Amino acid sequence: MTPTRIILDCDPGHDDAIALLLALASPEVELLGVTTVSGNHTIARTTANALRLLEFLDRTDVPVAAGAAGPLVRPRVIAEYVHGVTGMDGPDLPPPVGAPIERHAVQYLADTIRGYDGKVTLVPTGPLTNIALLLAMYPDARPERIVLMGGAIGEGNRTPAAEFNIWADPEAARRVFESGIETTMIGLDVTHQALVTHAHAERLRVAGRVGKVVGELLDFYLRFHELRWPELGGSPMHDPVAVLEVIRPDLLDVRPARIDIDCGWEQGRGRTNVDYRDREDGLPPNNRVAVGIDAEAFAELLIERISTLG
Repeated sequence: MTPTRIILDCDPGHDDAIALLLALASPEVELLGVTTVSGNHTIARTTANALRLLEFLDRTDVPVAAGAAGPLVRPRVIAEYVHGVTGMDGPDLPPPVGAPIERHAVQYLADTIRGYDGKVTLVPTGPLTNIALLLAMYPDARPERIVLMGGAIGEGNRTPAAEFNIWADPEAARRVFESGIETTMIGLDVTHQALVTHAHAERLRVAGRVGKVVGELLDFYLRFHELRWPELGGSPMHDPVAVLEVIRPDLLDVRPARIDIDCGWEQGRGRTNVDYRDREDGLPPNNRVAVGIDAEAFAELLIERISTLG
């Protein structure tokens, strides 16, 4: 089977880093490139973190293109309170030696999608600013599919109503969800089931040099979630679940849904209003949403794949 061509649009970030590793360890996909966006940290930090990871893995053949430094309309907010001062606190990885390519991420996305006649799947795991700019500036460069981490059917994590990625740039999210491109939302309802624990971190820590780094990433990430979400019993692996949908869709329950984005400025900001039950007075589905996951199989797959790296 021919691997699915993907571009990871991300803001590393602990879980973005693990999503990148999962993509590189999975023969079902060909990672064409990485584009970065401001979100978990500034664009300078997220870009440096993507470069650091790829250099650590000796995968400098994968290009990195730096993208939007802030949202379309809103003031920039970063999640240093989750990911630390580097955006990827925990392991002691050296600063990057290389640099991103000269093209802006949006130009890189357009060129690459055109070069493959649209046969590219975008996997955004941060705010959707780059993808919204792509759709506005290059309407002829439409990817085949978008699988994104963001949103929630129920409770948010930035506010009670909203998940961080959508909250950070709701205008960008609205443009993506209304684009007509087949879009699958991997939200908190599913990622809060996709947990890793200290026991998983220990298994990874002894699985070679890459596993050791992932164990150190998880040490830091687990501490935050044990304080903020103690009832979960582990750390959600938000962004790797978006990669999972591409490599092992059988592990997810994905359904047609109507998804509309609240672009208000008060408590509803960034809420993803999701109807997957085909309510009598609802609007027809315009996207897809994940509502369930085989969490145990996902955790085992994650450990197995990352253990093969390095």
